[in-house]
Amino acid sequence: MDMTHVTVTVRNPADPARTWEGLFLVDTGAVDSVVPGKFLKQIGLSPRAKRTYSLADGSEVKLDIATGELEFMGDMVGTTIIFGADDAEPILGVTALESVGIEVDPRTQRLKRLPAARLKYLA
Repeated sequence: MDMTHVTVTVRNPADPARTWEGLFLVDTGAVDSVVPGKFLKQIGLSPRAKRTYSLADGSEVKLDIATGELEFMGDMVGTTIIFGADDAEPILGVTALESVGIEVDPRTQRLKRLPAARLKYLA
């Protein structure tokens, strides 16, 4: 199965002129997005909390997180970003994708825009 990648700009919401751009692996099995920590620090983001994540092998790891902006395919979303190892592959998680109404077509492995972002309304 092919892997899907997309160019993403990471932005510091407190200083929008500070950005980093990279090629991200789209991973619908990942909730949050991962960026090498050195690039987050370069744009002025610092860890704000730690969150425990479950890895594919079933182990758990506690990782530093921050809130930042991700821009891709003409849309921008504020989201949780994980401070990855400095040599980590950037990963675009499903939360960012779904927040702007984009999903991966399982047949073609291409990103496709939905007619509208999903929202469940409770009366």
